[in-house]
Amino acid sequence: MSKKSSGLKLITKFERARKLFPHTKNRIYFNSASYGPFSKPLADAVNRNLQLRLNAVRDDSHDSFADLEFLRKGYASLLGVKKNEIGIGLNTTFGLNIAAFGLPFKKGDEILLSDTEFPALAYTWKAAAEKRGLKIKRIKSVNRCFDINNFKKAITKKSRVLALSYVQFFDGYKNDLEEISKICRNHDLFFVVDGIQGMGVEPLNLKKINVDIFSSGCQKWMLSPQGCGFFYLPEKIQKLIEPPFMSWLGTDWKTEFTDLFKYDKPYFDSAQKFEMGYYAVLNILAMKESFLIIKDLGIKNIQKHNYRLIDILADYIKSSNHYKITSRMDKKHRSSIFTFTSEKLPELHRYILKNGITLVRREGSIRVSIHLFNNENDIRKIIKVLKRFARS
Repeated sequence: MSKKSSGLKLITKFERARKLFPHTKNRIYFNSASYGPFSKPLADAVNRNLQLRLNAVRDDSHDSFADLEFLRKGYASLLGVKKNEIGIGLNTTFGLNIAAFGLPFKKGDEILLSDTEFPALAYTWKAAAEKRGLKIKRIKSVNRCFDINNFKKAITKKSRVLALSYVQFFDGYKNDLEEISKICRNHDLFFVVDGIQGMGVEPLNLKKINVDIFSSGCQKWMLSPQGCGFFYLPEKIQKLIEPPFMSWLGTDWKTEFTDLFKYDKPYFDSAQKFEMGYYAVLNILAMKESFLIIKDLGIKNIQKHNYRLIDILADYIKSSNHYKITSRMDKKHRSSIFTFTSEKLPELHRYILKNGITLVRREGSIRVSIHLFNNENDIRKIIKVLKRFARS
């Protein structure tokens, strides 16, 4: 197959994927960094289960076991890790709590955090520091970006862990996890990553990068409902964790629930041990359908698609005297989040919303989150709106 025909085939796949999202008929959505819109397959799967429960024809409470196994295997394949290293959780914070309250620290140990972190990460570690007698040290950013040199300077003999977002929520700055991981290894630091703003749109191989704990919600770029997530615990880390909480479903019942008076079952020898008996069946069904869309397109292709659309918008912003790009565009640090600003930012935001385009303001910029269901027509529409606002 020629490169041209291969490219056309891929474009067709994205066009088909776009049709799975009903909102694209009457709304332009640039807000997946907040939460992703639902697809038709997701809604159909949830509705089928609702009808099953409404009619109560059979006990379907065990159906989710197979779907959970599918998801563990699926997320592992996206991240280049083993299935037994993936656990299903409720959100990003779930996995961060396993790290903050389960890793082997002692009183006086230092937690290293960026000074531009999302609250979910910051407050989890704040609570752990207060409860466990740890000290939080904030690494000074440069132009609001995580700075490698300042990170190195912040490390002391008491430093035990760096907890960091893969992609920053407010401007899309993507951290170089591989380089940062090497520094962590050289200084015997645990490396914990909040991956929610990159998961689903940025290719990752966690085994290669050598991350200790990775946690991500699925309600954003993974296009699932709120209350969905997963975490990665490599085998070596599982052995070190002192679980902050446990569940009876952290043991292998092999779906045999006719004799529950057994209290000596061993816990799973996998990340599943740290799950909390995740039986939110509707969410699990939704996660599965969303995963299938992303898996079919491929994360590398999604990234390429998103960057191509962002480049079109960025070219216009560069040519305008009314707007200024505030996100990084270099290959190493860019992401599917693109930001720009204006002297009339609140007015601009309201004007964009009135014109049928959904996006948000974050930390002094307009944040545009491009995803797989967006196309060039969406970009041309926002450029047209920006031109009209500039003339007003």
